[in-house]
This record gives sequence, structure tokens and C-alpha cells, in this order.
Amino acid sequence: MAASVSTSGFGMKIRPRNDGPSLSVGFVLIRRFTLCAFANFVDVLRLAADEGDRSRHILCDWRILSDSNASIPSSSGITVQPNERFGDPTRFDYIVVIGGLIDEIDDFGSEYIDFLRRAAQAGVPLVGVCTGAFLLHRAGLLDGYRCCVSWFHHRDFLEQFDGLNPVSDQIFVVDRDRLTCSGGVSSAHLAAHLVERHIGRAQASKSLHIMIIDDPLTAEKPQPGLPLDFRTQDPIVLRALMIAQQNIETPLSVANVASRMAISKRQLERRFQSALGSSPQVAFMELRLTLAKHLLETTDRSITTIAVTCGFCDSSHMSRMFRRRFGHSPFETRGGGAAGHKAEATTESEVIAHQDQ
Repeated sequence: MAASVSTSGFGMKIRPRNDGPSLSVGFVLIRRFTLCAFANFVDVLRLAADEGDRSRHILCDWRILSDSNASIPSSSGITVQPNERFGDPTRFDYIVVIGGLIDEIDDFGSEYIDFLRRAAQAGVPLVGVCTGAFLLHRAGLLDGYRCCVSWFHHRDFLEQFDGLNPVSDQIFVVDRDRLTCSGGVSSAHLAAHLVERHIGRAQASKSLHIMIIDDPLTAEKPQPGLPLDFRTQDPIVLRALMIAQQNIETPLSVANVASRMAISKRQLERRFQSALGSSPQVAFMELRLTLAKHLLETTDRSITTIAVTCGFCDSSHMSRMFRRRFGHSPFETRGGGAAGHKAEATTESEVIAHQDQ
């Protein structure tokens, strides 16, 4: 890397490096970490590191750090052996924290926290992958930062960490010297983002192509969520659906969703009509009814509880919309007696009338 300091498009400085690899990463694996998130991240580095395909640490270098030499178990039971003790964090361009099972967050020793705080104080950018964002916040290192968490853990984050606004409708977030991603394949795209910044787009694309992943995605790409019956690749529509999904219990108006996305309500309505042939109101209602059906079929929660969870003011409201959409009542769905009723498409006027009740 050139000796002069350059600045990324996100305002983060790339530290000068006169010799050795252009990108050096230290991994901190939390007990029962997510193996997929770690493997995707490190394999992007591995494939970008060598001019050929021999996995030599030429352009990239990475080490697994720990407070001891003991192997670290992943959530799948496969263990990984650390390379070295924590030591000086400034020998790395990034410290990447790979989280895992949410129930294991408290099992985070003081030496880990001390190391991360020393890294932050020295200006080393910190990366939280999967529930790694939870751990960075526990260490007091996300105050004032935006952070990305999986839509699956969005409510867990809100319940455990006051004062933060987690982003769950993007695959990763870069906020100055804090980078966070939702895990899974998104960790490969975040790693590719770092490779592109430090080494070049060709190496980033090469890594992903060898991994049978499409070209690098930008941070704003929406996260995939619960299975949706919406066939579209429109990023605006997908992101709006994710925002609505994350706020099902207290539904947002179309105007509110549009405001959060910094576009007009009319623009959002046009995008939905073009991509799905329906309005945002109808699509958002479909999300709520689909979730209600899923909960009826897979849980023993009461119908009243499910109605509240899905943003209906009471069970009778949900039942009316549910019967029109699926052709039978929530009670019949749960009891297996659903038959003899014809489902009808929910119209926008019905959705608006429901919202006004």
C-alpha cells in the first residue's frame, strides 16, 4: 500500500503500510461463534490474498486472536485453534469480532473487552459480525454509532440495549471506524468491501466469483428476511418491506416508511405498483397476515396474542382480514377445519378502512 494516508468514501482513513500485506485482519471469535459468518469472511480474504489460487498470505494476512491457546467452539460444535494471544492491536488494519448464539453473549471475558477498548483507543477500526455488534456495544464501543444487526435479532437488540438504533434493513453498515454486518453471506460482502478498498475491485470480485457469489453488494442492499411471496428485485421495494416487517407489532404508515427511506410517499407507491402491481398498504397487510398464519400453524400462542403481535388492535379485526385473505378463520386454521370458504384478494380500500378502525 502507498505510504500516504488515503480516506474511504465513508470518511475512514486507510493507514499507511510500507511493506507486507495491504490488508491485515485480526479475528476475535466468541465462544459458540457462527462458523458460516467467519468462514465467509476469511475465505474472501484467502482468495484475494494470492495472485494464483494457493492461499498464500501475500496481499492479505489474518490471525485468530484469543486470551489463551484453548480451541474455540463454534455454534455447530466445530472448534478453531487461535494463532496467538491478543497483544498489540495496532499491528492489524481491522479487528473483526465474530459473534454467535445470543445466549452466549455474557460469556465474554474482561481480557476480550480490554483488548477491544485498546484497539478502539488506538484508532483501529472494529468490525462486528452477526451478534458481534452486541458484544461491541457491551464493551461500550458503539455509543453514537449506527450498527447493523440481522432482522432475526432486531427485537433482541432493542430489548437488551437501550439508546441504540440498530439497522436491520441493510446487509452491512459502515459508520466511520465501526463496521457491522448481519452475518451469513453478508459477511462475505463486507469482507469484499474491505478488499476492494485496500487492494482493488478485481480481487474482491475474484473472491466472490470463486465462492459462487455474485459481484460485491453495497451496504444499502436489503437483507433477506422471512419468506415473502413478493417476486421483485427492486431494492426500494424490498427495503420498504423489511422496514414494515420489522415494525409489524406497531405498523407504520406508508408515509412513515417513505420518510425513513428519504423518498416521497408517491415515489414509494409508484415503485410498489411497478414491481408488485399493488400498493404498499396491501403489501404491508399481506406481511402481517402471512405472519399471523405462520404463528397459528407453528405455535400455541392464543389468537388474541397473535393478533397483537401482528399489529391488529384485537382478534376480531385480524379474523375479518384473515378470512378474506385465506378463505377461513384463524380458529379454523389452527383446528384444521379450514374448508368451504373462498379466499378473496384484499383490496386497498379494505386495508385503509381497517387502519382507520
